[in-house]
Amino acid sequence: MKILMAVSEAVPFAKTGGLADAVSSLSLALAKLGNEVKIIMPRYWRIDRAKLTPLEGEMGVKMGGIEEWCKVYKTIMPGSPKNNPIEIFFIDHEIFFGRDGIYSNVFNEDYIDNPRRFTFLSRAVFTVCDKIGWYPDVLHAHDWPTSLAPVYLKYGLREGPFANTVSILTIHNLGYQGIYHKDNFHYTGLDWNIFYEGGFEDWGMMNMLKAGIYAADRLNTVSETYCEETKTQTHGFRLDGPLRYRSADYRGILNGIDDTVWAPAADKLIPKPYSVTDMSGKTLAKEALQKYFGLAVEPKTPLIGMVTRLTEQKGIGELFGPCYGSAFSICRDMKLQFVIIGTGETWCEREITGLSERLPNFRAEIAYSEETGHLIEAGSDLFLMPSRYEPCGLNQMYSLIYGTLPIVRFTGGLVDTVQNYDQETGEGTGFMFSDLTPQAIYNTVGWAIWTYYNKPEHIAIMQKRGMTLDFSWDLSAKKYMEMYKSGISAA
Repeated sequence: MKILMAVSEAVPFAKTGGLADAVSSLSLALAKLGNEVKIIMPRYWRIDRAKLTPLEGEMGVKMGGIEEWCKVYKTIMPGSPKNNPIEIFFIDHEIFFGRDGIYSNVFNEDYIDNPRRFTFLSRAVFTVCDKIGWYPDVLHAHDWPTSLAPVYLKYGLREGPFANTVSILTIHNLGYQGIYHKDNFHYTGLDWNIFYEGGFEDWGMMNMLKAGIYAADRLNTVSETYCEETKTQTHGFRLDGPLRYRSADYRGILNGIDDTVWAPAADKLIPKPYSVTDMSGKTLAKEALQKYFGLAVEPKTPLIGMVTRLTEQKGIGELFGPCYGSAFSICRDMKLQFVIIGTGETWCEREITGLSERLPNFRAEIAYSEETGHLIEAGSDLFLMPSRYEPCGLNQMYSLIYGTLPIVRFTGGLVDTVQNYDQETGEGTGFMFSDLTPQAIYNTVGWAIWTYYNKPEHIAIMQKRGMTLDFSWDLSAKKYMEMYKSGISAA
């Protein structure tokens, strides 16, 4: 198949979260299956033009009442199959994308012109196809920034060279929908009837993701459990109705992980690679992690790690909230060590910095570092993810592969990847809880620590069980192929 990925970010060029990893890994897996894959995304300020190949001439994109002009550059995705390279095309519109941030500025404030920036991106992907003379069988849009691409395809562009193109919209996180004032709709160039009939209208505002949900031929999200959760009021963010309406075309496909990057037996970012048959490298990683954070080097003390965004979604209030979060009590009452790296809400950054100063067994680093992330995954005994909701989650999969047992909540992709520990039989791969409360987190961490000290044979068995699981993109890519074929056959 000829598959076009319309995206706002993709590694290694631009990244704010798991979306960028998922798009690039899925594209590589699809290319390895023999598909012709191309990616179209913006050229942000940090993407060096000197390392890209410019396409001849400029490109005009017709928007509402005006024509936007831009340049197009291209390069090859690193790691592409040599006999089937993935071309990435960068839309170079200096006013819209010549900025340091992708969605927001250094103060984490959304750019005021985001609705125009990403409406333009969604429309420009078709103009790029015209410019290079290449037309996809599948147009695959990701999240709200490109959710209008299926809308443009449905209302006016599904003719001529795009007559046989089907659209797919993947929802990576329903909590982000692209809701803006309806005055921005004029810029789409679409008829105002479509504002109401096409699903844009949202309490008088313009909801870009909602319109994409109505327009796309097929929909999916990034785990089976999250797919079902999004059809409920609890996790639907007011789009549970449209998703139930589209349920026949909506499914969950679990994300994979890049097993060329996340593999303890070949990881160059940890002191010594290790495997299920030789765990000595994990012992060395734990020692290196303790030294890195200035903790006592105690090989028999359980070490809990976290690599997270410090946002409400990740359960930080229940864990670190001043005067009520459970982290202080966990570190005070239990013989353990606790390390965390992350950035996010200012109050939480200050709180964990304060805890790091007050507690001898707690350390925090306000940053994100790939090297430190790998060291935490390898050197920790347990990995804590008390998520309020989790569409897929990657760190629990990294943890399992590295022999680090997850402590997670029963939600989203965590349910699909972690099996709760059975204290009687030793079955399971992690420790799970239901209610997102400080007490539930405290109790479940306590359960895991009790097991570490009193059932070491169960801990060892679960570590090895997790390390043998297959979370590669191969299976996920085949499921995407099935969805593509389903869309094409129904067209």
